[in-house]
Amino acid sequence: MAKDIASRVNDYSQWYNDLVIKGGLADYSSVRGCMVIKPYGYAIWEHMRDALDKMFKDTGHVNAYFPLLIPKSFLSKEASHVDGFAKECAVVTHYRLKNSADGKSVIVDPDAKLEEELIIRPTSETIIWNSYKNWIQSYRDLPILINQWANVVRWEMRTRLFLRTAEFLWQEGHTAHATASEAIAETEKMLDVYATFAEEFMALPVIRGKKSANERFAGALDTYCIEAMMQDGQALQAGTSHFLGQNFAKAFDVQFLNKEGKQEYVWASSWGVSTRLIGALIMAHSDDDGLVLPPKLAPLQVVIVPIAKGEEEMKKLFEKCEPLMQELKAKGISVKFDDDDTKRPGFKFAEHELKGVPVRLAMGMRDYEAGTVEVARRDTKEKSSQPFNGVAGYIENLLKEIQQNIFNKAKAFRDSHIRQVNSWEDFLKQIEAPGFISAHWDGTPETEEKIKELTKATIRCIPLDNKQENGTCVFSGKPSKERVIFARAY
Repeated sequence: MAKDIASRVNDYSQWYNDLVIKGGLADYSSVRGCMVIKPYGYAIWEHMRDALDKMFKDTGHVNAYFPLLIPKSFLSKEASHVDGFAKECAVVTHYRLKNSADGKSVIVDPDAKLEEELIIRPTSETIIWNSYKNWIQSYRDLPILINQWANVVRWEMRTRLFLRTAEFLWQEGHTAHATASEAIAETEKMLDVYATFAEEFMALPVIRGKKSANERFAGALDTYCIEAMMQDGQALQAGTSHFLGQNFAKAFDVQFLNKEGKQEYVWASSWGVSTRLIGALIMAHSDDDGLVLPPKLAPLQVVIVPIAKGEEEMKKLFEKCEPLMQELKAKGISVKFDDDDTKRPGFKFAEHELKGVPVRLAMGMRDYEAGTVEVARRDTKEKSSQPFNGVAGYIENLLKEIQQNIFNKAKAFRDSHIRQVNSWEDFLKQIEAPGFISAHWDGTPETEEKIKELTKATIRCIPLDNKQENGTCVFSGKPSKERVIFARAY
């Protein structure tokens, strides 16, 4: 199977596409720019969704659902917001079809034109704040801490499975607060939730930071982000959290009576991650033999491959392994006994390696008689013979070790590919190599735009843990007090 996968070194883009398709994660659809998420890929998303949903609820949030269709006039109420999304909007203009005159097809009924066009949501700030207007009258109604699991449409011209599709799945949090400080605290809290999820579940090290003004979410006063490095050295934005100020409250006239008895506009945040995280998972950890999945997100954590001749041997091996499977399941570990007799053991090994199953057990009759089992780990491909008795505890610890090892490997790679640059000549040289550049910037959008124009590198973030240091902008030579992260990005 690995022979059918392009090499990361020779063709990173094709390697990624091969893993998505051959790994059974997604497929192309007949709708331009849209994908079909297959069961194995959707199972990864379900694990992500369930983990995040618990984290949201543990921080006081609740789930709700808002309409897919948004009146066009809503998007016009916040000027920067409509500017940010206008080119990506899909528009519904009619509400009915009818048979064509020849009866061979259907056509749009010209008499069924909508009085006001509807936008398929690119994001939900406008429709949600229109609802909040009816829900908020007093400070006693605040805060509102709502999350929505949904799909959105952004009409992308260049699409790529999981990373950038016209329709994708995501969650979007939308909160309302009585004070700016509460809204900012919420924005920062959710950034920490995302970073914790990325590092503890995805085994993906991230840099917490703020976006520059040019890169902010349309309609936000501040955008916080987590940025991750893929194995080709490019950046991928893995989550964003926005301090919206009072922009949407003013656009939709959402006011409340504060404790002093005065009318005031509500303060807001919004935050979201999407199925592009599956793309990040693939590109950060996988190899030329297939997917490498962190155990916490793997749809199947342990597979048992029996090496048997005939039904009698298969029955013996299954009966031997059944108590082990029950013990693993009791520990919350997903396990499968692969008794498919249409495939040879070697094919199964390659198949489960391609799928990124973290731990593989192999048992033949010799192992059966000796009371041992072969244990192979996906991350390092190391194999060892283990006593069958007590192997459940060994596997439980091994899964934790694999999770940590995948993170450590990704972090070591990232840290070794962040380079400090102090001159424009060096910047031009270093940007051609994989990785991130840490360099001084004068803080002006003009300089940022010029660097992007000349190098295709953008400011990924201004790290939150930045130390203040006097320096000069790598491009303009003007004074600067901190470094920012530049990179080419997905």
